[in-house]
Amino acid sequence: MVKLLEKVIKDAIEDDKYSFGGRAAINSMKNSKLVVLSHSVPEKMLQKIQEAAKNSKVPILNYNGSSVELGRLCGTQFRISTLSLETLSDTNLKAIIKELETEKEE
Repeated sequence: MVKLLEKVIKDAIEDDKYSFGGRAAINSMKNSKLVVLSHSVPEKMLQKIQEAAKNSKVPILNYNGSSVELGRLCGTQFRISTLSLETLSDTNLKAIIKELETEKEE
């Protein structure tokens, strides 16, 4: 999943169709296709993001890593706890969700 997720994130950054941070993700939720969360998201912000995603029917991906690792994956030098992707093909979205579900079962 990491390779596909990495490709999707890089494509979104190239197209400038992303948002970093909890508040930005909540504000752009209606335009989002997927929200990626690291383990470093504060509990209060996590609840707000989950509620907004549920209301907007946007899937949430819990990234198995810290905000530093997610930042590196995005090609930045700073930590990223929340990443909202606004551009994502339905095929890639389904593949990511399917892999996420199989990981949960294991």
